[in-house]
Amino acid sequence: MNKPLLAALATLVITGTGAAPAVAATETDTGGAAPAVKAVNFAGTVSLSNCSGSVIRMPDSEDDDPALALTNGHCLESGFPEPGEVVVDQASSRSFGLLNSAGTRVATLRASKIAYSTMTDTDVAVYQLTRTYAQIRGSYGIDALTLDDTHPVAGTAISVVSGYWKRIYNCSVDGFVYRMREGDWTWKDSLRYTSACNTIGGTSGSPVVDQSTGRVVAVNNTGNEDGQSCTLNNPCEIDESGTVTVRQGINYAQQTYLLAACFGLDNKLDLSAAGCVLPKP
Repeated sequence: MNKPLLAALATLVITGTGAAPAVAATETDTGGAAPAVKAVNFAGTVSLSNCSGSVIRMPDSEDDDPALALTNGHCLESGFPEPGEVVVDQASSRSFGLLNSAGTRVATLRASKIAYSTMTDTDVAVYQLTRTYAQIRGSYGIDALTLDDTHPVAGTAISVVSGYWKRIYNCSVDGFVYRMREGDWTWKDSLRYTSACNTIGGTSGSPVVDQSTGRVVAVNNTGNEDGQSCTLNNPCEIDESGTVTVRQGINYAQQTYLLAACFGLDNKLDLSAAGCVLPKP
């Protein structure tokens, strides 16, 4: 996984590689990606104690709905969920540093609960916040990022926006992975980046934004660091025939369009809703 920051710093101390020092100003890695149709910036992203994230809304969310924050399941304050474990409606008061377009922290938002989280089939955590979208916009002039409700397409220009490092990685969707295994966890239909998105520890949970629409299509979560096969921090790809492929230095995200079908009126989670195929407790 693109490790939470403390683990990343441990790697840095032990091996001399891993997390880079914090950047003083916004840093953008273009990597030869096509120019963005819409300017992607930090507005609506958040920094966590050990990860990155974003304030998101579903396509049908209303302004008076309680806002939601998106990050990885492996970024939970309680530690990694076990394989097969699904966390639903668990109390939380976690804090999130809200960033403006320049990457300046302008507010602290707080969770009321973990609405949904798992590391089974995907690696995602959705927190419900104590403020509505309208309250956040009214106080800070910042809108939530909208989640796309359709499967992304290979070749799409994307940006991985890390609120922790205040760093934007630009690349393209290289393709999709039938199954990806890392340690004890297996994820379905993972999104693989082209090599320009060389994400590091602390970028876990960053929103992956379609540059042409400005919508979130995935959440950054892992990369193969050392060329090992299917071990922690070294995910492997498994195709439908069972063939295993290792791509050292390549990074990945988990698609998020499946979340849209599972959050309904008032942003309430409904795992029994039509079209909702997220793992259930």
